[in-house]
Amino acid sequence: MTTTPNDAIYSILDNNLSRIAGIQGAVLLSNDGIKLSAYLLERDQAERVAAASSGIAATMKAISREVGGGRVIRQLVEMDDRYLCIVGCGEGSTLIVVTSRKARLGELGGEAVRASQALGEWLGTPERAMPHR
Repeated sequence: MTTTPNDAIYSILDNNLSRIAGIQGAVLLSNDGIKLSAYLLERDQAERVAAASSGIAATMKAISREVGGGRVIRQLVEMDDRYLCIVGCGEGSTLIVVTSRKARLGELGGEAVRASQALGEWLGTPERAMPHR
C-alpha cells in the first residue's frame, strides 16, 4: 500500500493534534483560502473555516510586514466556547486548530506549532504574486 501526501498530512495532524485536550478539528489551507486537508471536521465545515480563516491569516501577515515583525508564528482567538489557533506552515500554507475551552493554551500553541513544523516539508506552496494593474 502506498502512502499519498494527504495520508501523510493526516497522519502528522493526528500524531500532533490528538494530544490536545478538547480538540475539535483542524484545517490546513493555502494562502488563497483553499482547503488542503482537514482533521475531524466535515468537508463543508472545513472549507468554510478555511475560507474565513484565510482572511485573518492574511491580515496578520500584512500587519507583520508593515511593522517589520517577520514571520507570523501563531495567533490565538478566544471565543466563549472555543479556541482557534492559527499557525503558519511552510511557504504558503496555514494550519487552523479548533478546540473546546478545555484545551490548555500552552499545550494548544505548542502542539499546533509542532504540527506546522512537521508539515513544512509537504507544504512548499509558494505564495502567488499579485498581478500588477
